[in-house]
Amino acid sequence: MDGDDIDRATSAKRGSPFLNTDQAAAYLGISSRLLKGLRMRGLGPVFRRHSRFVHYHIEDLDTWSREHSARGTRS
Repeated sequence: MDGDDIDRATSAKRGSPFLNTDQAAAYLGISSRLLKGLRMRGLGPVFRRHSRFVHYHIEDLDTWSREHSARGTRS
């Protein structure tokens, strides 16, 4: 994940609400490898498969992020 992915994710947010895996990972602040792994295990955000392409809607990313936020942990 690099600055170009973040720039494209920001630009996509202004235009299309759909992001590819690299853009979605940059939007969430995680690696695309982690996002792919979460998707494979059924633990990641809702995604859509258009032909062979995976797309994430920004609202689904925001919802998933809110649902997985934490206030703190117990030791």
